[in-house]
Amino acid sequence: MIYVICNPTAGNGRGKKAGERIRQRLTEKGIDHRMLWTERPGHASELAKEACESGAETVLSIGGDGTSFEVAQGLAGSETALGIIPAGTGNDFVKTLGYPMEAESALDFVLSHPAKKTDAGEINGRMFLNEIGTGFDVSVLDYAEKAKRYVRGLLPYLHGVVQTLFRFKSIPITYSIDGGQPITKDAFVVAVANGGMIGGGIPIAPEARADDGLFDVVIVGKIKKKDLLSRLSGLMQGKILTFPETTFVRASSVVFSAPAMRVNIDGEIVTEAHATAKILPGALWVHRK
Repeated sequence: MIYVICNPTAGNGRGKKAGERIRQRLTEKGIDHRMLWTERPGHASELAKEACESGAETVLSIGGDGTSFEVAQGLAGSETALGIIPAGTGNDFVKTLGYPMEAESALDFVLSHPAKKTDAGEINGRMFLNEIGTGFDVSVLDYAEKAKRYVRGLLPYLHGVVQTLFRFKSIPITYSIDGGQPITKDAFVVAVANGGMIGGGIPIAPEARADDGLFDVVIVGKIKKKDLLSRLSGLMQGKILTFPETTFVRASSVVFSAPAMRVNIDGEIVTEAHATAKILPGALWVHRK
């Protein structure tokens, strides 16, 4: 039995359309399924837990990264597998997993790829799937949220990247890797990544894998104004790890803090005095490459 959890408001209504197409395709294929629609924030987690208790083999999440995150929370620790039908604005985590972006193709991908153990992360006791960070990515999301009133797709995030590059100033970050000595430096971004993409496809951690039991930690120091345009081009080409300002390590735990720190957790911005992140190896069963 496949349970389908759909967020109808995802992607400015894309979720509802995708949900109807997936229901039709599953019916055409003669696949036993149950369709569930979210009604409020957090509802997807509740529905996913109910699906586990009902013996679901797979739960399909239809929506964006936020919906996938909620469903994953409900499935964590169970044998029920997660499948993802991307229908949100960013759809970043599925890019790391190798999913196609079109709904019917994503369903075929799930049906043809067995579930595998997949890592998740935890920050201050809260699970996340894709990436957490502070600095650059928080500012990008701030600008992107405003731009979403006028444009859709990747454009709000590209607008956010450009605005951030020319307006954001580095902040003093104190961080420690795998329990090592704390280091304080001016940083443009601190990214702790399980998946490789943020902001609708920006490769913040281009070598990240969701099955290696480690975070990709990317810390970019202060960038000189004369280098901003070249760094923007390099970022979009997946060359962030080659920047002279970049420190890159793989780690199982990271602690970081900054004055009045705001943290991006899978696209949600929260205020945290400090962040303690640790990898959760094989925390989920996910249909993926």
